[in-house]
Amino acid sequence: MPEEEVASTGAPAASPTQLDFPPVRNGVDYLLSAVDLLGSDRMKPRGIKYAVLHLHAAAEVLLKTRLVREHWSLVFDDPGQATERAFRSGDFRSCTLAQAVVRLRNIAGITITAKENEALGDLGRDRNALQHYGLTHNAHAVEARAGRVLDFLVRFLDDVLLPGLALEEANAIGADMVRVRDGLTGVRAFITQRLRRLRGDLQGREERTVRCPHCEQLAMVAEKEATWCVFCGAVATAKEMVVYMFLNGPGDEARTGICPRCAQHALVYDVDLATGDRVTFCFSCPGPISTPADAPPADASGERR
Repeated sequence: MPEEEVASTGAPAASPTQLDFPPVRNGVDYLLSAVDLLGSDRMKPRGIKYAVLHLHAAAEVLLKTRLVREHWSLVFDDPGQATERAFRSGDFRSCTLAQAVVRLRNIAGITITAKENEALGDLGRDRNALQHYGLTHNAHAVEARAGRVLDFLVRFLDDVLLPGLALEEANAIGADMVRVRDGLTGVRAFITQRLRRLRGDLQGREERTVRCPHCEQLAMVAEKEATWCVFCGAVATAKEMVVYMFLNGPGDEARTGICPRCAQHALVYDVDLATGDRVTFCFSCPGPISTPADAPPADASGERR
């Protein structure tokens, strides 16, 4: 990772022709670019594309900046091979975003929730698809996922990075942080307004409406033929929904099972409904069912073991 993104700098003040982006300011600059793109080019593919790329860059810079505060070697792909000379020159392979999350949790003691980590993982997959293969996906879903990461990064800045900044750097990014917070409010408002407009499409279907694995909204209506999201337009079969729920769950096969009503392996425990309830749900004969007697017990957090 380039030195200017993670290393603290003791260099003289930059001239007008020099780049001068200390680490946090650099991350906030990427973040501001993502916010501006989401706001001005909403639903335009090019704007969504660069918003995702810049948001991912912001996440990398900001999380790795906190690793450097712990110790500069932690941003190396292999900390055991780290040298200060390589770090100062920026001539090294840095850790991945996923590795940064693990190190922040295990070494620096930073709280990053499972949902926040999941949002970063989704963003990483979107970024890789855009960067290397081209991404074909509903823009509503991509924007909603970007909003989750934006929410996390603002929280990370407020709780973890900003309190440790020197007054001069904090003042330098003050105006940008106001714009970032306004942008986050705008993304939240967009999601709220869209859900409000779609409320009529969900009326009478609340007991068959689950959380969409793509946009994370309680807007995916389970039908006999297929499950479809009124928010982002994603469509999935019953089998695909079971896979999505399993992958997004605690990682235990006991989260799924055979439906006692239709005898299909399309049952998922602990599914959130638009009614506000958490139920056992079948995606083959869509709807909640009474929890079978042989269902795995829930742990203290309410998740099946």
